[in-house]
Amino acid sequence: MSLPTEMNFLDHGAGGGPEVIQLKTCPVPSPAAGEVLVKVAYAGVNRPDCSQRSGRYPPPPGASPIMGLEISGEVVALGAGVKRWKLGDRLCALANGGGYAEYCCVPEGQALPIPQGYDMLQAAALPENFFTVWTNVFDRGRLKKGERFLVHGGSSGIGLTAIQLAHAWGVEVFCTVGSEDKAQACRAAGADHAINYKSQDFVEVVQEITGKQGLNLILDMVGGPYIQRNLRMLAMDGRLVQIAFLESSKAEVDWVQLMAKRLTYTGSTLRPRSAADKAAMAQNLHQQVWPLLAQGTVKPYIFKVYPMAEAAQAHSLMESSAHIGKIMLKVGG
Repeated sequence: MSLPTEMNFLDHGAGGGPEVIQLKTCPVPSPAAGEVLVKVAYAGVNRPDCSQRSGRYPPPPGASPIMGLEISGEVVALGAGVKRWKLGDRLCALANGGGYAEYCCVPEGQALPIPQGYDMLQAAALPENFFTVWTNVFDRGRLKKGERFLVHGGSSGIGLTAIQLAHAWGVEVFCTVGSEDKAQACRAAGADHAINYKSQDFVEVVQEITGKQGLNLILDMVGGPYIQRNLRMLAMDGRLVQIAFLESSKAEVDWVQLMAKRLTYTGSTLRPRSAADKAAMAQNLHQQVWPLLAQGTVKPYIFKVYPMAEAAQAHSLMESSAHIGKIMLKVGG
């Protein structure tokens, strides 16, 4: 397959606000051993991209310096030893970076087939959210049927994914939101209780609904003052999983609750995980979740699609939190 030597990509320079993003050209990368080169159709926009753009989240050693952690597209070149994919295969993938470009290299184990009935746009909206939710809610969080689960930011891509998967697992689902339209979207996705944090005290609401029994699992990306409140909401042997700190990573906390209720407080970041870890997640998703996507039991919620040239607007929307679901970039033709 004949490939160009140059490609368009989105550069964020030395970092800053959304306005620093510029469309530039660079050489097309070559896949290393165990990698596939993908001609990118769509890329997802995620908060880690915004953090990288601002200069607060540099890529790990060896990763592409280009933003973009999830893509869909067509395999156009194979690195040495690749066995799972062949030229022309259509896939979606969790990238280690480089998704905001016309061509992107990804480890073969981090790619998944396009779910049955899905197009490239829908498929590109899957990897970052589904990998994140699976490893944090089901692996680290050990969520089980019949439990009570709360996700903060219910109308985000992560939130809507967590709501749908928890609902499919037979869980009583709680979430926090900032408006009634977001609450309605979360209920439509499967949330049993959508709590408006701007007009309600979510700790009091949870205590009332659960008869002061509390929650078994909380997925939080806010941190700061939420940490103490999360601990208050947890039931005996409850688990709190932290995946980001949108407010602050520092808080004054009464840790006696941790001992008194035998709580588990854990967390993770996805990008620095090894290729083997991510490949194992991909296999679990393919077995456990991809059938649900094909059946329509769960799905991505896509809010808006921008062309590459309007990536700055996409980042501004992400940082405004005005969206419900995924923000996407159209990369290929």
